[in-house]
Amino acid sequence: MGEARSSGMRKAGRMILMPENLPPKIYQDLGLTDYEYERIVSILGRQPNYLELSMFSVRWSEHCSYKSSQKALRDFPTEGKRVIQGPGENAGIFSIGNGLAIAMKIESHNHPSAVEPYQGAATGVGGIIRDIFAMGARPIANLNSLRFGPLDRPKVRYLLEGVVAGIGGYSNCVGIPTIGGEVYFEDCYEANPLVNAMCVGLVKTDTIIKSGARGIGNKLILIGSATGRDGIHGATFASDELDESSEERRPSVQVGDPFTEKLVMEACLELVERGLLVSLQDLGAAGLTSSSSEMAAKGGVGLEIDISRVPLRGEGMQPFEIMISESQERMLAVAEPDKVEEITKVCDRWGIRAAVIGQVTEDGILRVVNESQTLAEIPARALSQEVPLRNLEVRRPAYLDNLHHYPLPSLESEKDLSQHMLELLASPNLCSRQWVYRQYDQLVETNTIGLPGADAGVVRIKGTHKALAFKIDGNGRYCYLDPFAGGQIAVAEAARNLVCRGAQPVAMTDCLNFGNPEKPEIYWQFVECMRGMSQACRVLGIPVVSGNVSFYNENFGEPIYPTPTVGMAGLIEDMRWCTTPEFKDEGDLVVLLGETHQDMGGSEYLKLFHDLIAGQPPALDLDLEKRVHLCCLEAIRAGLLRSAHDCSEGGLAVAVAESCILGGLGATVNIQEEHKQTVALFSESQSRIVVSLKEEDLLHLEEIGRRHKVPVKVIGMVGGDRLTMGKVIHLTVTEMKKVWEDTLESIMRI
Repeated sequence: MGEARSSGMRKAGRMILMPENLPPKIYQDLGLTDYEYERIVSILGRQPNYLELSMFSVRWSEHCSYKSSQKALRDFPTEGKRVIQGPGENAGIFSIGNGLAIAMKIESHNHPSAVEPYQGAATGVGGIIRDIFAMGARPIANLNSLRFGPLDRPKVRYLLEGVVAGIGGYSNCVGIPTIGGEVYFEDCYEANPLVNAMCVGLVKTDTIIKSGARGIGNKLILIGSATGRDGIHGATFASDELDESSEERRPSVQVGDPFTEKLVMEACLELVERGLLVSLQDLGAAGLTSSSSEMAAKGGVGLEIDISRVPLRGEGMQPFEIMISESQERMLAVAEPDKVEEITKVCDRWGIRAAVIGQVTEDGILRVVNESQTLAEIPARALSQEVPLRNLEVRRPAYLDNLHHYPLPSLESEKDLSQHMLELLASPNLCSRQWVYRQYDQLVETNTIGLPGADAGVVRIKGTHKALAFKIDGNGRYCYLDPFAGGQIAVAEAARNLVCRGAQPVAMTDCLNFGNPEKPEIYWQFVECMRGMSQACRVLGIPVVSGNVSFYNENFGEPIYPTPTVGMAGLIEDMRWCTTPEFKDEGDLVVLLGETHQDMGGSEYLKLFHDLIAGQPPALDLDLEKRVHLCCLEAIRAGLLRSAHDCSEGGLAVAVAESCILGGLGATVNIQEEHKQTVALFSESQSRIVVSLKEEDLLHLEEIGRRHKVPVKVIGMVGGDRLTMGKVIHLTVTEMKKVWEDTLESIMRI
């Protein structure tokens, strides 16, 4: 619906549109509530026109404004000795010394991927990459977290195949290694998959650039692709539940061009390096509306945009389409007038557009004009920072009473645990993900240390002795059973995985995936997860530097599990400390740091063999968790450990089996007599790490354990060609490796 141009009044030589005669309640079609509309009228002091309504609708959407989550997010610790930039910018930044820093961010692209998996995933990757180089940082690694329904359903396999191809197609073309990730399968994600993309970049601390516009009279420059109709109302679409009409929303899914992204990235990084820009902002959700209002509000200035100067690739585009289009591969920059010519030359050399589309003003107004005609005038701060926050009701879900008190089956009579072990290794939630990561380029830029499949991905920092480990992790099943405990575990397990690679956890980003927050039970899940995550971050000393919230992940009213995804970074001060999970040599001792308890609730074992998701998730003692981390890191830095591997889903048996498979060596392992055999093998107790070391180093490790008050128990020895665990598991490494490696690829061939 376009704006009428026949009536108006003059102001300062420019025509200002009078309010239009819009259909009653049309704002509801744009996702605005009665209260929000009344607030808009109060802000403007008049009725808005359709363009202004469209701008408010996308900027005040849940996806862009966080109007339901801002209050709960305030409890996250966001400061630390290494933190340079916390939440509020395109990406968070933390220092790693040597005048260098890391920019880090994770975001969701769930709904677009549900209706158009290839482009939905590809543009999710493209958007998160732009968030990183918008800070002046060169992207050095990508990760992703994916969740789908059961793989025996053709639609799920179609979604998985398209999403993985989209991620690989975009990342590979831009030339950024994908070094890690996770993939899980549960019924609740069948029609609403989760596609969370994470990117990290390296930046010199003296070249960091931010998004706040500054300098009255400075020019506003649109860099990159032309603007089309793809992604119209994409932010609004991301704030809706999926239903039978969702397939009709394909026009709300953007179309990506990774080759253009590469050129835009290189051009922007050169512009930042040469000091030609005042500020820089990615055009993501809500397009020009969101980026320009954020830049103006952060800088305390106004912006004037002349849409007649915006390069277009859609014929007859209406002003509202231009302002809310989510066309990809675009950046918005502010520069001093005398720098414009040089900026244009740089962009020309890289083969991309640089169009001056406006300027910085002093009145705090985001003004949209078409040559001499004013189309919209909105206080920038109102769009960006004055969305009415929601006070939502919370209510503990009734289902928890049944699940927590559900009688778990007796596991004493479980037979043929060797066969159970093979079936667990073949479970889609535990088997190798090599079918996925073989489609990603992990080695481009030649900084990756080791291939995906270890506890965390690692990249070296050229010119230093340092490396960085990155992990993306979460467990929706635990959060479904107990959101508080599940939130804690998501943080603790990500940190534990970094520790297993020899890295000190230093900073975190998160992507918080939940159902409809207007349902009190869903909002309770969200609040409890945030409370658990915040507590874990504080105890473990890990600040949150950036993040994303994705609500309305439901299909026909059925929500996904509450699924907070944690992306975490760890610093390895000396690359010689980089540790891997595979067993190394015959005769090495196998040692368990931590203790096994009867934690079977929410386990993969109960789901696979009893089709049961019930009970309490594993208990977590955060103080013990921290001590286990310190113990393991000290042992690594002392040169004691030959391997280290997190013990989590699938329990001790699966952790040891993976170390055998990856190292091509067997092991003989004793089972703790104080537990039932099944519990000892497959309990998913937290705060445990399986390590191996030379026998002569055991006393030193035990002394470190005593100082940190961490249980250190020898449970076996590396050697032979088979894994023997007590009297109940006898499997060759070859047969374990075959089912572990072949399962996912076999399923995807169907």
